[in-house]
Amino acid sequence: MSTVTRIAPSPTGDPHVGTAYIGLFNYTLAKQAGGKFILRIEDTDRGRYVESSEKRIFQMMQWLGLTPDESPLQGGPNGPYRQSERFDLYGDYARQLVQSGHAYYAFETPEELTELREAAQKAGHVIAVPSRDLDPAEAQKRMEAGEAAVIRLKTPLEGETVVNDLLRDPIHFANKEIDDKVLLKADGFPTYHLANVVDDKLMGVTHVVRAEEWITSTPIHVLLYRAFGWPEPVWAHMPLLRNADKSKISKRKNPTSVEWYMDQGFLPEAMLNFLATMGWTHPEGQEIFDLAEFARVFKLEDVTLGGPVFDLAKLRWYNGKYLREVLSSEEVSKRLHDFLAAHKTDLPLDDYFRAVTGLMTPRLEVLGEFMDKTPYFWSEEYPVNEKAQKALDDAQELLPELAARLKNLPTFDAPSIKGMFHAYAEEKGLKLGKVMPPVRAAVAGTMESPELPELLAVLGRERVAQRVQRAVK
Repeated sequence: MSTVTRIAPSPTGDPHVGTAYIGLFNYTLAKQAGGKFILRIEDTDRGRYVESSEKRIFQMMQWLGLTPDESPLQGGPNGPYRQSERFDLYGDYARQLVQSGHAYYAFETPEELTELREAAQKAGHVIAVPSRDLDPAEAQKRMEAGEAAVIRLKTPLEGETVVNDLLRDPIHFANKEIDDKVLLKADGFPTYHLANVVDDKLMGVTHVVRAEEWITSTPIHVLLYRAFGWPEPVWAHMPLLRNADKSKISKRKNPTSVEWYMDQGFLPEAMLNFLATMGWTHPEGQEIFDLAEFARVFKLEDVTLGGPVFDLAKLRWYNGKYLREVLSSEEVSKRLHDFLAAHKTDLPLDDYFRAVTGLMTPRLEVLGEFMDKTPYFWSEEYPVNEKAQKALDDAQELLPELAARLKNLPTFDAPSIKGMFHAYAEEKGLKLGKVMPPVRAAVAGTMESPELPELLAVLGRERVAQRVQRAVK
């Protein structure tokens, strides 16, 4: 049987890093087995539905390169892939369970349920729904009379339900502690439990790989599979992404929207590489690897459950490694140019831009830092910070002569510039630490910049000489 996996995000807000994380493992599991990866939109919670969210989920998956085989965009043989477009389907399956005795119509009002729930909490057991014991004929008569009802799962009162999770020991749930969950609401909308199981079955999903927060729902899903007479999929509940304090990742302590990382200039390859290490380690100890390498060595059963920490500093480190060591200089220039264009900064992709990118790449962790660190490359109106101004004030007598020597260098390249500084320092009996900082301050307005000879060579002879001369009071 071919491996079929899925992710099923709800379009209720920003595209979440947790969706990207679970999506990566599902995508990889399917691809390494030559199977299918499905993207399904679970949009039955209309109260939390955000119209723009679905499009943003698609954009996130496209940016990451996790292209599904079937989705609302791609289509496929198991569509439609939005639950809101499969509405009538769920009612048919819910009524099938009523007919087989595995579910029942429940007529309790919200007020009655509140009283029952409070009484159950005081008694220390799950809620007992009186409609469960209604004669089916009586329930049918009330339905035909137009009385509002939901359909609830009839959970066994004896025994236990065991969840066999690939990443854990068997998990035992006493049936008497499992609620009779609502499967179909009075308005005809399915709950997550029913829609999720029906869709997974009809779409041929063989492996349900999702976050561990769904473990407590899984016995309901196991009971549904048994009630329908369907074989269960393989269950694997991934460890939750955590903040540094081991709490569940949240936007109060970490950016959780993938769009934030896109806007900051993180690379999708670095994000995927980082997410792959959340609960999993390369068997050969590699830290940097691409999606193809991940698929080559990944085994789902090797995932560990220690609560992976989503460390933003580590993600920045990954991103910097990709900029410096994985991508070619030409690819970095192109990615940076496209990033700036998307953020309405129009710079030509020419030799000068490539030279500046080459100088700055070792000093970048994310593309979004580029313009803040390079104002002196693009304008004569660049700021001069306090430390640079002090360097200029302390070396006023040197600046005119340094400007003249830079202007009159026979060859204006990095080796010649470096040689000039050494010769000048030796001639004047000065250390290089006295000669070079004021020039850096004059041409960049900061003491934090690339190596000075290379910087000057990229800026060019005339611009450098003018800036150094202009720095003289």
